Amino acid sequence: MLLDLQARPILPPDRQVLSELDWGEVATLWNNNELGALHDWLNERWSRLIRNSVLGQSDPEAELLQALAFATLALFFTQNQNQEGALLMLDDALIALGKYRPAYLGVRIEPIYATLQELRPMLVGLAPNADCPMWPFVYPKFEFDRANP
Repeated sequence: MLLDLQARPILPPDRQVLSELDWGEVATLWNNNELGALHDWLNERWSRLIRNSVLGQSDPEAELLQALAFATLALFFTQNQNQEGALLMLDDALIALGKYRPAYLGVRIEPIYATLQELRPMLVGLAPNADCPMWPFVYPKFEFDRANP
């Protein structure tokens, strides 16, 4: 087996991801309960952001995108009878979102965080495939400052 020992340039971090973030897209997907599509949207941008970042997954903006993806999955899972997965993602989201409260990059984190805190005790002890414990399942709209990121 031959090793390719040729030097390869290290690409700069893809900071263009941040300048291209359209929280309006996130709000539309979130507010229309299109959480699977939203997770994919967040994950694609998170992946691009960390790809060449010196900070990698520790990049604050990447952490925010990942935290929002965790919250999105928690809400998606609880609606789709995966309460075990919902609780796991919810706990990860609460930890990750906690440091960005009340807002970051123009996104109002507090309403998302409060919803997850309210939902958590309802998930504890549920059968893994139980129905969503909140009916109707209503959560706050995604709020952001249009003048920011």
